[in-house]
Amino acid sequence: MAATDEEDQPRRRQVLEKPKFDGWDVSQLQDYIAELKSEIARAEVVIGARNDHRAAAEAFFRKP
Repeated sequence: MAATDEEDQPRRRQVLEKPKFDGWDVSQLQDYIAELKSEIARAEVVIGARNDHRAAAEAFFRKP
């Protein structure tokens, strides 16, 4: 099956909708912060894995 032009394009980063905090209590704000921190940690794991992969490839192809 041939790839379409759309499949060849890099994915666009999803823009996060910024919630309005009016009416949120402290507990809700803390829960929201915890969710964001969790997503940041998840992204950092992916970044670390990609950096490790790149370093391994560079070491493999490095001239002695």
